[in-house]
Amino acid sequence: MSSSKQGFYSRFSLSPTVFRHFMNLWPPFWGMRIHILSISDDWRHIRMRMKLSLRNKNYVGTHFGGGLFVMVDPFYMLMLSNILGRDYLVWDKSAQIEFVSPGRTTVFADFRLDEAAIAEIKAQTASGDKFEPTFPVDIVDAQGKIVARVRKTIYIRRKAAK
Repeated sequence: MSSSKQGFYSRFSLSPTVFRHFMNLWPPFWGMRIHILSISDDWRHIRMRMKLSLRNKNYVGTHFGGGLFVMVDPFYMLMLSNILGRDYLVWDKSAQIEFVSPGRTTVFADFRLDEAAIAEIKAQTASGDKFEPTFPVDIVDAQGKIVARVRKTIYIRRKAAK
């Protein structure tokens, strides 16, 4: 079975492309003008965009911090759920966000998981122990200037064999 059909969302049999289309219609994303640009077939890379508009501006005319957080909230958990499959419990544990500079234009975020990170997760959870890695993601503008830095901690545990 391909890695894109092994995860939590496999019960819906959604490919990354179909999943992307459904998520782009999800009310919190649609309302905040958040758009998934791409999801790789192996779930190891996701690219996001949020255009600045009246729907996501704060009082001073820059990106609302809550919108920046919503933009990056679920993706490492979703990626790992689909990569690791049903033999693992994968949950968001915590997050921290640092606002670096005002977001005055469209912003982007890229989520990447490499083979070394996946191998470490499998090694750390092989005996059924929990593992709580932290993954960084920067939110940047079109010129690459950092608007916010986010660190997501994910709870991962291999399920007991039945």
